[in-house]
Amino acid sequence: MKIDLLVGSTLGGTEYVAEELAQKLEDHQVTLHLDSQLSDLDPSAFWLVCTSTHGAGDVPGNLAPIYEQLVSEQPNLAGTHYAVAAIGSSSYDTFCGAGHAFDKQLQALGATALVELIEIDVEQEALPEDTASEWLDQWKQKLHDLNCG
Repeated sequence: MKIDLLVGSTLGGTEYVAEELAQKLEDHQVTLHLDSQLSDLDPSAFWLVCTSTHGAGDVPGNLAPIYEQLVSEQPNLAGTHYAVAAIGSSSYDTFCGAGHAFDKQLQALGATALVELIEIDVEQEALPEDTASEWLDQWKQKLHDLNCG
């Protein structure tokens, strides 16, 4: 199965989490998207969004172009399945805001969430990549079933 792994990272921590997830998905064709446009994504691929939140609940700059294109172009994503790992600090009012915004926008465009969004609090998790990895382990079989179905 082809997986487009969309990474929104300001300081690099979320990129590290995404790389750990990519390693766990090595039996699939994973493409990391660190600085991409919407046209670089395959709507028939599984989209795994791994993003921190920047500023006042904003999508990080490197992922913002895709998010903004989703909002402005309104593509039909009825056949797209996805999952969102939102990473942030609960000390902010906008905790995981970018992940929630992405999830809401993908749903509005007809995409189907394979699993519920996970919020990873860097204030509580010493190793956010371990939490993300455990989350992936919980639903990896669903991804396999989606690929075979």
